[in-house]
Amino acid sequence: MVTVHIAEKIGKIIAKEVPFLETMVYLGDFTMYFTNFLFPIFLFISTMFFTSKLANNTEVIAFLSSGVSFNRFLRPYIIGATLVCLVALLLSAIFVPQAAEGFNEFQQKYFRKGNAAATTNVFRQISDNDYVYVSNYQKSSKRGFDFTLEHFEDNVLKYKIYANRISFKDSVYTLTQYKKRTILEDREIIEKKNVLDTVFTFDIDELTPDEYIAETLTFNKLNDFIAKEEKRGNANMNIYYVEKYKRISIPVSAFIFTIIAVAVSSVKKRGGMGVNLAIGIVIAMTYMFLDKVFGTIAEKSTFSPWIAVWAPNIFFALVALYLLKNARR
Repeated sequence: MVTVHIAEKIGKIIAKEVPFLETMVYLGDFTMYFTNFLFPIFLFISTMFFTSKLANNTEVIAFLSSGVSFNRFLRPYIIGATLVCLVALLLSAIFVPQAAEGFNEFQQKYFRKGNAAATTNVFRQISDNDYVYVSNYQKSSKRGFDFTLEHFEDNVLKYKIYANRISFKDSVYTLTQYKKRTILEDREIIEKKNVLDTVFTFDIDELTPDEYIAETLTFNKLNDFIAKEEKRGNANMNIYYVEKYKRISIPVSAFIFTIIAVAVSSVKKRGGMGVNLAIGIVIAMTYMFLDKVFGTIAEKSTFSPWIAVWAPNIFFALVALYLLKNARR
């Protein structure tokens, strides 16, 4: 996966003269970021391979023929899957968001530059009465361009602030080419300054594009962020809910797939390991397809994000129970 990604991006990395150390950090973030999504599949395939090899060598039959129950045979897999799930939960709650932040910032800086859809037109409602807009926001430098803040009272515009550039440092916002237009009942007041240092009630990181802000937050911060966005009446809440629920559903899926892998591969088949691995790949691809389809539906519509995220797990949990019942026979 890393090799393919390097081969795909090496031209851009060389063309933009990206420092070697920065590139290595990015590849580390990339590895953790995507492994978080794919590790249940990796665990599933590796379990299938290992157990199929045992079955082909008739070791499973010998083990069960000695009087040991199938539940006892399954126990080490369950313990291992549980440990993996706990580690995955810890990683997805704390460390993967940090990797996601580094990955997205690198992508934004070197691969998406000039892509308007990814870097411009960031529009946010920061309170019941205030709206901000900024273009080409750069999270790494905490700087944006074409900043606008509009303040309304009873749906009437009271004042509007413009600035060619906004930057944040040491809890202070610096506005360049500042202009404030205050609207009164009988006149307007225009105030201009080349540079103005001020304080706003919003956090500069709230200007991060919606595309990836949720996945860069730790689990606790994500919950706080969701609560804040709910109060603001954000219309894109399903994106954040999907991210939140996946933090738990992905590790749990590893547990489910471990059971499926053991149930399918513990029985020796005429076609050998190849048949088991083929079945495993089909199951893995089906899961990834359902996960992507349901996730996209939830993000783009009013469909329940909880159902969308957990539906593949529930479906394959039922499959796991069915296969496990047959394997015990």
